Amino acid sequence: MCPAHTTKGEEMATAATRTMIAMLFMVVERFRDRGAKPVYERARERGRMMPDGLRYVDSWVEATFGRCFQVMECDDLTLLMTWIGQWSDLVDFEVVPVVTSTEASAVANAANEEP
Repeated sequence: MCPAHTTKGEEMATAATRTMIAMLFMVVERFRDRGAKPVYERARERGRMMPDGLRYVDSWVEATFGRCFQVMECDDLTLLMTWIGQWSDLVDFEVVPVVTSTEASAVANAANEEP
């Protein structure tokens, strides 16, 4: 985007995504009509197709092969969106920012300690 045509809000949003701390995302993939087979074929041929800076943590596949649940980590949300674009012809995505149970517990305990 040309700097002369950006708004202050767009500039702030761009700066925010570039300065984020590493975050975890639960990515729920719903395989489209053709099912999981085309996804596994592409992964075998091309790999995960992740941009540098996006980290795969782990994944679990529903026993019926209808969905995959992946945890991904990055400090720049555009990396996750770029990766999703590589697969969006085969998969519908839901992305949920998450924290670990340990982090959630620490926040909850700190909130209970406030006067």
